[in-house]
Amino acid sequence: MFNEVFKNVLAHNGVVSITTWADGNVHVSNTWNKYLQIVGENKILIPAAWLHKTEKNIKINNQMIVTLGSPDVQGKVGMGTGFVIEGTAVFLDSGNEYDMMKEKFPFLTRVLEITVKNVRQTI
Repeated sequence: MFNEVFKNVLAHNGVVSITTWADGNVHVSNTWNKYLQIVGENKILIPAAWLHKTEKNIKINNQMIVTLGSPDVQGKVGMGTGFVIEGTAVFLDSGNEYDMMKEKFPFLTRVLEITVKNVRQTI
């Protein structure tokens, strides 16, 4: 599900956009590529220190869309590429994945766990 180009984007600087929606409202928050951690075949973990509105939305509607990219990775038509990820999410505040992420990112208060349903390279 996560090809080498995707993994290469995570290794480079770039902004991640996290989009959730509930009760007729859309919310967008951001983080950095370097914070995303791939776990297994179809999961991404993101350290969460804030993301309170994101968490509120996820409790109502667990669907989400994440976009990310880097100008420093070869894309389909030249330098620069991006991805759209669709999936479902839950926030973790304990367990093995939480402990592993807390060790890497001591600032987190929770972990956003995304179960990825679709990954699409955009450029």
